[in-house]
Amino acid sequence: MAGMGAAHLLVPRPFDALVPERLPGRARTWTYLSGAAELACAAAVAHPRTRKAGALATAGLMAAVFPANIKMARDWRHRPLPLRAAAYGRLPLQAPLIAWALHVARKAD
Repeated sequence: MAGMGAAHLLVPRPFDALVPERLPGRARTWTYLSGAAELACAAAVAHPRTRKAGALATAGLMAAVFPANIKMARDWRHRPLPLRAAAYGRLPLQAPLIAWALHVARKAD
């Protein structure tokens, strides 16, 4: 989470293309907001006092960004096979990430 959050802020251009057009405002704003949210979630999960809330927020964030993963897969459907495979491979990986976050939240009790 921290690594991807930092990447959103340091190298935002690739993430801008993943922002669905139907969202209001500029793609860059959404890129920065999602990067900041990932950093906040990572920090919250890292600290025992905020771990449960951070893990639940992480699960919510992973669900919220799923439309961007769908957009990426759709946009990359004509790219070379390795890139297509990466884009499509992200889709089913979202479920274990959400499950992990929920597991962390349960264990934090």
